[in-house]
Amino acid sequence: MRKIPITHKIRRKLRNSDSSYHPKSKYYKWFVLGNVMLGTFMAVLDSTIVNVSLPKIMSSFGVGLSTIQWVITAYMLSMAVMLPTSGWLADKFGYKKMYFWGLFLFTFGSLLCGLSNDETTLIMSRIIQGLGAGMIQPLGMAIITREFPPHQRGVALGFWAISAAASVSFGPLIGGYLVDNFSWQLIFDVNIPVGIAALLFTIIIQREFIHPTARKFDYVGFISVIVFLPVLLYALSEGNAQTNSEGWSAPYILICFAISAIGLAVFITQELTTESPLIELRLLKDRNFGMTNIIMFVFSMGMFGSTFLLPLYLQNSMGYTALQSGSVFLPVGIIQGFMSPISGIFSDKVNAKGPVILGVGLLVLSFYLNSELSFLTERSYVMTTLYLRGFGMGMIFTPLSTMSLLTLPREKMAQASGISNTIRQIAGSMGVALLSTVLTSRVNFHAQIFGGAVQSGSQIFQSTTHNMAYYIQQHAGGAYSTALKQSQSILMSNVTSQAFIQGINDDFLLAAGITMLGFIPILMLKSKKRNQGNVPKGDLKPHFEVTE
Repeated sequence: MRKIPITHKIRRKLRNSDSSYHPKSKYYKWFVLGNVMLGTFMAVLDSTIVNVSLPKIMSSFGVGLSTIQWVITAYMLSMAVMLPTSGWLADKFGYKKMYFWGLFLFTFGSLLCGLSNDETTLIMSRIIQGLGAGMIQPLGMAIITREFPPHQRGVALGFWAISAAASVSFGPLIGGYLVDNFSWQLIFDVNIPVGIAALLFTIIIQREFIHPTARKFDYVGFISVIVFLPVLLYALSEGNAQTNSEGWSAPYILICFAISAIGLAVFITQELTTESPLIELRLLKDRNFGMTNIIMFVFSMGMFGSTFLLPLYLQNSMGYTALQSGSVFLPVGIIQGFMSPISGIFSDKVNAKGPVILGVGLLVLSFYLNSELSFLTERSYVMTTLYLRGFGMGMIFTPLSTMSLLTLPREKMAQASGISNTIRQIAGSMGVALLSTVLTSRVNFHAQIFGGAVQSGSQIFQSTTHNMAYYIQQHAGGAYSTALKQSQSILMSNVTSQAFIQGINDDFLLAAGITMLGFIPILMLKSKKRNQGNVPKGDLKPHFEVTE
């Protein structure tokens, strides 16, 4: 490995950021952990808290699904862009400084979201939020790993993971309560005092660390990825939009797909040829790591997309309040947290493939059961599908993480973690965009089918509307002609609602089909652990070597 000579500048950085330095207080690292958990809880919370408020935001701005889904995808996309970038920024300018700016961007974005008076402003504000969240999560994990010694690192990362899992469970519940009792703006405003507190804690508590030899920044890779992803998702979301009369053949849709394809080609070429890539795509050549990321990609597409759908069904079709629709997600995180260590123990002692196969099977079953929803679906049925989802997610993550790193060199694990997180966010944003587009298309399709079946001149239509008009007149009074118009309106409204539910069902069936694709790469995974007596490859080689 090439030796890097120590200059006076590097020596000064090493002395100032020496990992052997210990603050006076033995509780310092635990204060840092608490601060990082606070930031992580907020960042992950805003990935889930918005779902239950989407119907209120749609009615407030008077927009449809093709527009409102960008409130979610804009946040996830900006996070995906910052996840691999934040590490270079922290190495270059300092971990404390960049973590502080991540918190600042997230808090400032939350303020702008609460002040938004139209959908465009809200989406732009969510981008600012996502940029901050994309710095908070990876840098928080890196700070914890640096401050805690190896024998305490597992406990610290366990607490850090609890803060993320808690926000997944409590996010929809908190969001539902705030939307029902106050306004949707408050789901963003609550971040402001917490964010200010986290900023102050960061200034007062944390010490700085700057890496002595930051690598070159991959500008070509960065620009190509921020062109490829947003343009692709814009084309997917606009294909069936109400404002696009030409559909998928519209010239601007085709141009967007072409630009996106060029951006993807430039990105892949750059990442595979440069010495300092933004994302180390060459790691995907490792069979286990590549296959687990394919599994995570298809899993995240179905998971994030379906989480976006269920609150829409519960509130628009079943009459649930935002709080009621948010409360159904509470058991998911609890079950997942309970099952994760059990599946981890099983995968260590027996075989890691077993829990993953069973978990993917439970997710597929959950999505398939969700494809049978109707006006008459009971709460117990909905909860059963979510219980299955919680068990499935709990069985997937720990064994999959274990197998993904099984054959990677230890010095590559930080880059591997960044790739996995980025792929998960990209897949989630694509899942939301794809399923919202399909939902719009299928609702329109079923509305035409059902509308064609309702013949205004048929005897059944006439009989039904006259009976309803008689009932309305008897109980509400008024002229019979007015009651007849009301009955016709009610009947057509029911047809529209039925078309919406059928579109939701089609989407869940698609999510089940996408998730089933995960079985293929699972069969190609290696689940055997290395010989414990062998030294994992790469352990004897440090990241860089310095000599006098």
